[in-house]
Amino acid sequence: MIGGRERWRDEWQRLKTLDWQSLDVKEAGEWPVLLKVLCGALAFCVALGGLSWWLVSEKRIELEAAQRQEARLLNEYRSKVSEAAFLPEVRDQLIALEEQMTTMRSMLPTSAEIPSLLDSISEAALDNDLSIETIRLRPTVRNTHYVEHPLDIQVRGGYHELAHFVADISQLARIVTQHDIALSPAEQSGESLRMSLVARTYSYIDAADGEAPVP
Repeated sequence: MIGGRERWRDEWQRLKTLDWQSLDVKEAGEWPVLLKVLCGALAFCVALGGLSWWLVSEKRIELEAAQRQEARLLNEYRSKVSEAAFLPEVRDQLIALEEQMTTMRSMLPTSAEIPSLLDSISEAALDNDLSIETIRLRPTVRNTHYVEHPLDIQVRGGYHELAHFVADISQLARIVTQHDIALSPAEQSGESLRMSLVARTYSYIDAADGEAPVP
């Protein structure tokens, strides 16, 4: 035991007094034992590190990819949970919107009802003591989901009567929008006014047969 200690003490002294610049790998067999042990340990650590890097690097890449996917899926899950929380409210809004669409479709005239709509506008003018100068249809304009029926209207009368006439058109059972309203004196003297406007009504196109359905 004492001899072993003395041996290691001698080896330590040799290592301390070693001229590191004179070391030659070809003479490694003559190196001090401690130096051989240190070199062997260093070589082992390098080999172990290289082997670990080679074996673990691929798994590390897979782990990083899995972690990124986990973060992405977690964000998607949180987003879906947030959307699901509002789903009943969105469903109720959709049902209400569909009901409103059904009501509005029922207010659109069919092509066959356009002549009677012209009669209703004429009656509204006469009820307000207006003189009808023009009430006629323009060519229809076909869009993706509906057909537009423009009407040229020109009537003459007092200011209040014209205002009541415009209000009566807006209250018809079928949807009629009014555009390009213009007022001008009907005569050089007097309070009579001439009003011209473009009224538009619409027919819904059924996607099944491409025709406007009967409400």
